[in-house]
Amino acid sequence: MTQQIQLRLKPEVAADPLRLRIALSTQTDIDVNRIKRVDINRRSIDARQRQVMVNLTVTVHLDEIDESVTDFTPIDYKPLSADAPQAVVVGAGPAGLFAALRLIELGVRPIVLERGKDVDSRRTDLAAISRDGVVDPDSNYCFGEGGAGAFSDGKLYTRSKKRGSIEKILSVLCQHGADRNILVDAHPHIGSDKLPAIIRAMRETIIACGGEVKFGCRVDRLDIKDGKVVGAITADGTEYHGSVILATGHSARDVYERLAADGVAMEPKGIAVGVRVEHPQALIDKIFYHSPSGRGKYLPPAEYSLLTRVDDRAVYSFCMCPGGYIIPAASQPGQLVVNGMSPSNRGTQWANSGMVVEILPEDLPGDNPLKMMQYQKGIEERFYRDGGDNLSAPAQRMTDFAEGKESASLPRSSYTAGIHPARVEKLLPMGVAKRLQVALKEFGKKYRGYLSPEAIVVGDETRTSSPVRITRRPDTLEHVTISGLYPCGEGAGYAGGIVSAAIDGERCAEALASAINPDKSPQLCSK
Repeated sequence: MTQQIQLRLKPEVAADPLRLRIALSTQTDIDVNRIKRVDINRRSIDARQRQVMVNLTVTVHLDEIDESVTDFTPIDYKPLSADAPQAVVVGAGPAGLFAALRLIELGVRPIVLERGKDVDSRRTDLAAISRDGVVDPDSNYCFGEGGAGAFSDGKLYTRSKKRGSIEKILSVLCQHGADRNILVDAHPHIGSDKLPAIIRAMRETIIACGGEVKFGCRVDRLDIKDGKVVGAITADGTEYHGSVILATGHSARDVYERLAADGVAMEPKGIAVGVRVEHPQALIDKIFYHSPSGRGKYLPPAEYSLLTRVDDRAVYSFCMCPGGYIIPAASQPGQLVVNGMSPSNRGTQWANSGMVVEILPEDLPGDNPLKMMQYQKGIEERFYRDGGDNLSAPAQRMTDFAEGKESASLPRSSYTAGIHPARVEKLLPMGVAKRLQVALKEFGKKYRGYLSPEAIVVGDETRTSSPVRITRRPDTLEHVTISGLYPCGEGAGYAGGIVSAAIDGERCAEALASAINPDKSPQLCSK
């Protein structure tokens, strides 16, 4: 017999299995001797009050253990038949990989074309970025197997509750080696040190079932005949045939430019730009756990989510990385972009977060569908010129940034390519800088100590999302004018983060499979 019970406990009780059972027995009047096993189904931290609490949803096994209760059911990926239809998936990020796995479930052979290298070979190129300032335009923090998420944190939290099954996405990750805690934690996180092995295992599943994954295959153009995509052509002229799921990621500017030149319908999409802010993690623990002694023994490194509006535009924290690093995330030479990541243990002495300002298409003149992309690019080139060829990042103490003053010195930073003092607020567009200055002062008043001289702003953060949306039909998910083309994931403007991109990849795979064989059409969510 099992019961599902909700508990609200102090951190030290929630962390101790014996004390957890005693608390469960006390709160429910269940004899502790009847409790044979406690499965934690959901865990979240409530740090809104001075006494931090842990909320748990648990399944209690009474009198005997019910072995039929499992945390997830693995998917049985079956080998494809010799006559299985074929589809092309452009990009091996989360959208592309999950699209390929879903195609296999639906009996379609995926051919995955990835411009970059496999997830293990990428490491050498990432090291060269920080060490030598050398950016390989096909293998960097944005491009390569696993996409931008592979080496930029692996956070799995999403607000996309209605577009597909979050639980399935997390289960597939667990099936391929992710820790079961991602099924439990309210803000699940894998970590950039653990995610590559999971991505490798997903590739092995695709290949074992008869699909293909090809690296160093940058798609140069789509093969379009009579308004229908019949394949993709790579830079070396190789043709791959089939309908196309286009899952390039949000930094494939050359793809956007080629599609625009070929008249493929797209539109500018709102983005957000700003800086990375970095604090000592110990300071963030003290502020957001309301304790001079910090997080103590039983709580994880504190995280935060901040939001305000300044002059009718949102200003907010983005991709907060407790116990993490700031990384150089440019995808082309001559650019400077920073992002954040955390290892699985979130064990560094720093906490960093994007702090960005909403920019809408109507904020920029003209009707060029690539105008938001060009705006991004201009900021990145300006910051690069200030830093020089070694990707040194302009930085400023947070208090100096807020007041518009030079910083005579800077504290140590996690950014391995190095930082140098600069007037970051002058490098940013004026409207962005002024809104950030107002917002940081507001956050400093609300969370005493957040606006700190121990903290720095590091610029620039521009790759928060795709600057374009490749328009598609809401019912079939095909492009609005070109059949057989399924714009997908974050790069097409329909997702933001690993899980939402993975969900969109599955939806596009279902739509493609349905077009191939309507009699076996899976149910497609229309939202």
